[in-house]
Amino acid sequence: MTDSWERAAGGHRMLGDLLTASHLMPLELLPARVVESAVHAGFSDVLIYVGDLQRRVLRLVTGLGEPDTGQETEISVGGTVPGRAYQYGEIVEAKAPDTQGSHWWVPLVDGTERLGVLRVCSAHDDPRARGDAAELASLVALILVSKRAGSDSLARLTRSRPLNVAAEMQWRLTNPRSYADGRVVISAAMEPAYEISGDAFDYGTDGPLVHLSIFDAMGHDTAAGLTANLAVGACRNARRQGADLLTTGEAVEEVLIEQYGYQRYVTGILAGLDTRSGELTWVNRGHPPPVLIRGSRWSAHLTCKPLHPMGTGLGVRHPPCTERLEPGDRVAFYTDGITEARNSEGAVFGLERFTDFLIRRHADQLPVPETLRRLTKTVLDYHEGHVQDDATILLCEWLGPSLTATEHAAALAAVPDHHTGPGSADDAAPAPSQHRSIRP
Repeated sequence: MTDSWERAAGGHRMLGDLLTASHLMPLELLPARVVESAVHAGFSDVLIYVGDLQRRVLRLVTGLGEPDTGQETEISVGGTVPGRAYQYGEIVEAKAPDTQGSHWWVPLVDGTERLGVLRVCSAHDDPRARGDAAELASLVALILVSKRAGSDSLARLTRSRPLNVAAEMQWRLTNPRSYADGRVVISAAMEPAYEISGDAFDYGTDGPLVHLSIFDAMGHDTAAGLTANLAVGACRNARRQGADLLTTGEAVEEVLIEQYGYQRYVTGILAGLDTRSGELTWVNRGHPPPVLIRGSRWSAHLTCKPLHPMGTGLGVRHPPCTERLEPGDRVAFYTDGITEARNSEGAVFGLERFTDFLIRRHADQLPVPETLRRLTKTVLDYHEGHVQDDATILLCEWLGPSLTATEHAAALAAVPDHHTGPGSADDAAPAPSQHRSIRP
């Protein structure tokens, strides 16, 4: 009883000390403060790794000092043990226990946004220790996000090369690339991550409604980035004043014409999902239609008479379209850079290949953010590493009307379980309905 009480007190002190320190702590002190606090819960040699912009590698946060010679400063996400923890939201054994203790890779997740992993050495190997490690990772993730907007050090660490100016604006504009609650799972991806210009996505919750939008501004330059930023800002401004979809589209157009005088336009989809009923309502502003994926078996294109692109002032009017979703349906909004990416022989990636990829990964029950990570990699590989146009996808799965029934959402978004038991080497394939600590 005494040992159990002391360990519980140590876990509370670990979190309390780190939280108190975080208020006046620059990012450069985070690694040292984490180590100092983690000792109270029986952890040593805690290392922080963050994912890069394209989610290809994990990089060590070194703080003020230089890493020890034995520490890896960069680890690939694909084909590695820490990469598995990152992809599936699982605590993974880093190596067999030794005289120092047990060694784990623990996912760093803020909400459902995957940030990286922790490398932890623990004096204990039991559910309490794994729960403490998961809670430490959650607090570190919160601190990283709180420091992100003002830390150039963290920005450089998550970049493999410089961003162009338009991409600098777009990544500051966008919401986190993943969101989930008991009703929906949303995930997004944009490429080329370092040269993105005219594409943008947006989402927001509003009581029982979920707003979804995707934009593709004309051009592939800084002006396109400015146009996309203006479209997203006008869209948010209108809907936060209670505007419906048609009025929101008109508000975006009015702002674009006022600024550019019919010289620049934006295509897009503006949509709203009523999570109580699963009714999806949308307007098409000259954009490729969304794709509906149902039951891992088939897909359909949600056709709707398009209105004119925003900013052209052509006056085309059609009512919004509706579709009643079933629980588990996924709707994919995308820009033409996804389907029109060409390989060296001139063959396009194509809509069929795009939808087939989503259906197969849906059937594989991969976490939704991991599906999009693999999709963008596949599109880039198809185009030999560089797409000619911006390629963006926004994916939304409706789970049902309940806000609080979050178990399925947690599995789909790869949210770590803070109370997992030990696994075994037989756990090679991820179970979609649960999370657990596993050995590689």
